[in-house]
Amino acid sequence: MLHALLRLFGKKPMLIMLLLINIPGTIYGYMWYSSQLARTPDLFLPFVPDSPTASLFFVFVLIAFLLGRNWPLIEALAAVTLIKYGIWAVVMNVAAGYVGDPLNWRHYMLIFSHAGMALQAVLYAPYYRIKPWHLVVVAVWTVHNDIIDYVFMMHPTVSYGLMPYVTQIGYFTFWLSIFSLVTVYGLTVRKQALRLEIER
Repeated sequence: MLHALLRLFGKKPMLIMLLLINIPGTIYGYMWYSSQLARTPDLFLPFVPDSPTASLFFVFVLIAFLLGRNWPLIEALAAVTLIKYGIWAVVMNVAAGYVGDPLNWRHYMLIFSHAGMALQAVLYAPYYRIKPWHLVVVAVWTVHNDIIDYVFMMHPTVSYGLMPYVTQIGYFTFWLSIFSLVTVYGLTVRKQALRLEIER
């Protein structure tokens, strides 16, 4: 049953539908970051818009699938960052509500859209062809990104109520990077990982 469901995600209509969802979502994500990017030093620009960059990686993964190809390094970047920032955004929005910040429709939109980001990374795991060295490269990228975010304080904007907890958020984010890397390893690299083929 699970295999049959996962095979649906390897069919071209599903790939096209997800591409049509992820492209505007990625554009909206960069627009969301526009005010922060405007005041970000040029050196740090590639490391600030975390979520839209994750979905941009996935856009390239979907394009490769539609071309009948695998781009494993991009797959690794997409899978790890989608899981990491998908979970991160859900947790930060829920935490904002917990500390007393009022949540509106945008918060709930972010919760559901970012949960979807993490979910799609997992659903496509059988179609990735990631090798250990790809995850080593991605580990360097993600941990470096955490350093940029929480040492140089270029992290995504968090709600006013969470600002006193930025140090704890940085600590959580680092371990979320590790969790995401281990999860992708377990889903794609280990010998028991499920392997499926994209519909040609």
